[in-house]
Amino acid sequence: MDAPLIRTENLAKLYRLGDSDVPALRGVTLEIPRGAFVAVMGPSGSGKSTFMNLLGGLDRPSAGRYWLDGEDVSELSDDALSALRNRRIGFVFQHFNLLARTGALDNVALPLLYRGLSAAEHHARAARRLAEVGLAERMQHLPTQLSGGQQQRVAIARALVGDPALVLADEPTGALDSQTGVEIMALLQQLNRAGITIVLVTHEHDIAAYADRIIHFRDGRVVDDLINARRDAAADLAALPATP
Repeated sequence: MDAPLIRTENLAKLYRLGDSDVPALRGVTLEIPRGAFVAVMGPSGSGKSTFMNLLGGLDRPSAGRYWLDGEDVSELSDDALSALRNRRIGFVFQHFNLLARTGALDNVALPLLYRGLSAAEHHARAARRLAEVGLAERMQHLPTQLSGGQQQRVAIARALVGDPALVLADEPTGALDSQTGVEIMALLQQLNRAGITIVLVTHEHDIAAYADRIIHFRDGRVVDDLINARRDAAADLAALPATP
């Protein structure tokens, strides 16, 4: 059996508030195989965002260990952690986080600036990823010239441009209308079928239904870890009434 892409062992995180330690994550142990599509759910303060930040190397655990593709992330230096984020993890955020005065092509190419590649290679890779998300005709458009769904597609292309082992999506449909949200989930399912591992944080049950595994957090612990017969976002999209 292949080793899991993600493995955590008693992962914990404490935050210091005044004179008190507040536990945000309390001993989470789980595995996520390569090629999975996992939704992480839970109420505000449940630990789901803290868990996502630890997986992405955006924060460090207070205790426990985390392996990404067999590498112990919890033991990495700051420089090594930055390199791991740049080369092996792609991020998609609720509010897109695009540079407002920069066109789609250069927004997507940004993660490649630290790779030592030529500008031509940056643009070739970015153009390929934009074409994959259906934006071949929008490469020079500024974010303000794109719809919300198109901006999120740019963000997804940016997450993919470095060929990461893992894509972390934090409420990727939260700023979108329902139909556009289904379009984004159809794209993420398409990418997952191509072999990309996706971990998605959402508070929407309808969005989590598109994943093939749903992990529920409460009070910093995993309280449910369920295999899901995921819905087909492309089929749901085809069933929606045509927009006038």
